[in-house]
Amino acid sequence: MTTLLEVRDLEAGYGPVKVLHGVSLDVNEGEVVAILGANGAGKSTLMGAIAGLVRPTGGTIRFRDDTISTLPTEQITRRGLTLVPEGRRIFAKLTVFENLKMGAYARRDRSAISSDLETMLDRFPVLSERRAQRAGTLSGGEQQQLAICRALMSQPTCILLDEPSLGLAPVMVDRVFELVRDLRERDGLTVILVEQSVSNALEVADRAYLVSSGRITSSGTSAEMVDAAQALEAAYLGGDVA
Repeated sequence: MTTLLEVRDLEAGYGPVKVLHGVSLDVNEGEVVAILGANGAGKSTLMGAIAGLVRPTGGTIRFRDDTISTLPTEQITRRGLTLVPEGRRIFAKLTVFENLKMGAYARRDRSAISSDLETMLDRFPVLSERRAQRAGTLSGGEQQQLAICRALMSQPTCILLDEPSLGLAPVMVDRVFELVRDLRERDGLTVILVEQSVSNALEVADRAYLVSSGRITSSGTSAEMVDAAQALEAAYLGGDVA
């Protein structure tokens, strides 16, 4: 397998608060890799650091053999790595169509963007029906589809999904995980998935890493991680995790 993303001894945080403590992981081309852990474990900080939104204070991040640890987000996006952030972060006052155009902001092939916009709308009929509607008026599930579709407009080879099922109705959770499968099987993308629904995450993931207090505490294939994941999910359901 070809290693697409390599994180080594990563340290990052916010001001004086250190969140990540020497995190190391690898993601191979074409894999779905789940990042599991309790709230506050550092999962979103890790995703932000990979995507260039959080500046590392130590360690390295390499993508396709290029060091990206110090690059701005726009340049990382142009290299083919795109984040769908927790909470979707759509532009609520812009229309669906305008949000999708924003997803192509880092592209230089302007002549192809219009064609790609129509391709995306054909693929997501609910967004096509609402193309002139303000994105903030969409349902949670529709907003998540928009966020993923907007990310695809950047033409990524690797997509980071941070809590894509958060706050969604069960039927929409199923739809989101169908999309995750499609991203790999239809689009040929590498997917890094942060997800509190750990059983769903392990169903679509090839491998998983467990993060605790800013450190990788275990890793393995999805089958190997079942016991650790079940314990984590029991903590969520039991209310032990804030």
